[in-house]
Amino acid sequence: MPTPARVPSQTLSRGLSILEILADASVPLGIDDVAAHLGVHRSVAYRLIRTLEEHGLVVRKNDGQLALGNRLAALAGGVERDLQAVAVPELTLAARDLGMTCFLGVHDRGECLTFASVEPPQTVAVVAQRPGTRHPVALGAPGKAILSMLPEDQWPEGVTDADRQKVEGIRTNGWVETTNEVITGLHSVGVPLNLRGGQAAALAAVFVGDGDRPAIAARLRRAADVISRSGA
Repeated sequence: MPTPARVPSQTLSRGLSILEILADASVPLGIDDVAAHLGVHRSVAYRLIRTLEEHGLVVRKNDGQLALGNRLAALAGGVERDLQAVAVPELTLAARDLGMTCFLGVHDRGECLTFASVEPPQTVAVVAQRPGTRHPVALGAPGKAILSMLPEDQWPEGVTDADRQKVEGIRTNGWVETTNEVITGLHSVGVPLNLRGGQAAALAAVFVGDGDRPAIAARLRRAADVISRSGA
């Protein structure tokens, strides 16, 4: 008799989807909004949210709007402590040397997810890159740096010939630059980063205006080498 296929828990999947919806939302959301995102009746969304509230993962404010709970932050604090401990100091040094926001992006289900970010000290105009920010992996310098580490059968749809040329350039030169790909008016330089377990990642600097791209890439490469050697 064939082994029956494992069916994932729909309830658990929906609960996790609520956390993702709230994390990605650019405006406050209520129960009706969450129900609409999930495509379920309001009563279903309400029960899921009540369960998340009981575990401290979601809170409801006085106006009824939803927010991620403090318990979620506590759980996140235990994620990849080694990587945080190594990456943040290196990002801090690179941001100081370059006078630019530097960040670490990791591959996450076809997207580049900002894992850690450091802004330069004593800089009047600075580009913010909030941890948790994500964008398609084919866009931006860190995304393309990650793409260069993935086999083509793991590439998302929509990769253009121009993207392929950029990826080949990374494999030859070790870095890439992009402009206006994620946010209009911003430039970025990225280098691939090998993490423990073979996870594809990248270090990147994002900035407005001029910058010595090869020098930026060289500084990011030094930081990436330190992180890779640490075994994080």
